[in-house]
Amino acid sequence: MPRRRIGFWYRFAAVLCKPPLVVLLKRDWRGMENIPAEGGFITAVNHNSHVDPFAYAHYQYNTGRVPRFLAKSGLFKKGFVGAAMRGTGQIPVYRETTDALSAFRAAIDAVERGECVAFYPEGTLTRDPGGWPMTGKTGAARVALETKCPVIPIAQWGANELLPPYAKKPNLFPRKTHHVLAGPPVDLSRFYDKEMSPELLKEATEVIMKAITRQLEQIRGEKAPEKPYDPREVRIQQRRRSAAQEMARQKEGQGK
Repeated sequence: MPRRRIGFWYRFAAVLCKPPLVVLLKRDWRGMENIPAEGGFITAVNHNSHVDPFAYAHYQYNTGRVPRFLAKSGLFKKGFVGAAMRGTGQIPVYRETTDALSAFRAAIDAVERGECVAFYPEGTLTRDPGGWPMTGKTGAARVALETKCPVIPIAQWGANELLPPYAKKPNLFPRKTHHVLAGPPVDLSRFYDKEMSPELLKEATEVIMKAITRQLEQIRGEKAPEKPYDPREVRIQQRRRSAAQEMARQKEGQGK
C-alpha cells in the first residue's frame, strides 16, 4: 500500500508551526527507523502537555509519514482551524452522540488505505503526579486488532517542561529539549482472531501502554511506578473518602 502524500494543507501547517517549535524546543529525536516506510499503521503516544501534539506532529512529519489525529469534533466546524483540520485529514470524534463510532470506522478506513493514525490512548493529559502514562482507553487496541496493523509505541518528554499539564503560562527559559523515542512494533499477535471482548481489549491496551512507558523510562533514565495511575480508581477512592467524611460529620452532629 503506498504512503499517503503530505499534501498542501499539511505543508502549509508545517510552514506555520515549525518555526516557533524550532525556536522554543531543542530536539532529541530517536527511533525514526521504527516508523514503517509503507502501509498503514498506528502510533500510540503519551500526552503530558497541550504543546506536545504539535511537537510530536513535527517529529512525525519529519519521518515522511504524516499522522491523522483523532480530535474533538468542535475543532472541525468553522474558521481557519476547521479548514486546516479538514484539509489535513484529521478524524473528528463525536462524543456521546449517535456518531460516536464514526471515528473508529474512519480510523480503520485510514489504516486500510495505508495511512498513519495517531492515538493518545490516555484520552487526556496525564494526571500522574510524576508525568508517567496513565491507564489507556481501548480505541487504539480495537483498531489494531481489527486491522492487524503495526502499532508503534512513542514516548515523548520535554514539551511538558515548556508548558506543564494544566499550566496557563509557558516556561520559556532555559530552552527545553523535546525528547522522542519510537519503539519497535508492539506484538499483539496473541490477541488476533479472538472475540473482541472488553477483557481482551483491556489486556491489549495494557500491553500497548507498557510499551509506551518502557520508551519513556529510556528517555528519563528512571523506572515508572509499578502500577499506572488510573483516573477511574482515583475518582472512586475520592467518592468513598467523601462519603466516609460525610458520615463522620453526621455522626458527630448526632452526638452533640
